[in-house]
Amino acid sequence: SLLLANGPAIPSLVRRIAQANQTSADLLLSIHHDSVPQVFKSVWEFEGKQLEYSDRFRGHSIFISADNPNYQASLEFGKLLGARMKARGLQYTPHYTQAFMGNKRRQLVDAESGVYRFDQLIILRNAKMASVLLEAGSIINRDEELAMASDERRLEIAAAVTEAVDRYCALRAGSRTQRASAH
Repeated sequence: SLLLANGPAIPSLVRRIAQANQTSADLLLSIHHDSVPQVFKSVWEFEGKQLEYSDRFRGHSIFISADNPNYQASLEFGKLLGARMKARGLQYTPHYTQAFMGNKRRQLVDAESGVYRFDQLIILRNAKMASVLLEAGSIINRDEELAMASDERRLEIAAAVTEAVDRYCALRAGSRTQRASAH
């Protein structure tokens, strides 16, 4: 099922988690656009407006929580998603591993696919099912914002997500079949 929510961030997140936990879903994928800490932002004027930007960072990132009750399944899906993004020429951002990120620094648990741990993130931690957050790109980066607005990029990301979900479901169905035949 698809959950779309809007409104203030924290109440919206709590509502989405509650809705997801009431389903029998095997996977929760939350998709966002990334930004950067305020210290890395600069200001420019565009069409008479002062806007913030940071062209220093670009790329997607995938987050999971070790506090999720289905951590291994979350990691499994995160790796599948990262691999599908990479196969489409999309690169993850490595800046979350850098010391300059301070309290926003994250442990990279899979360097091949770009999966990071973000244990405290409520939507990852409190979901009853495997849970992954995809920051599809950094829209605070002016070039990446333009790319993210293109139909081509959106279709690439959608295809990568679809392929990863299909593969994840097939693997999960296969492991359920193996467990059932072993009994």
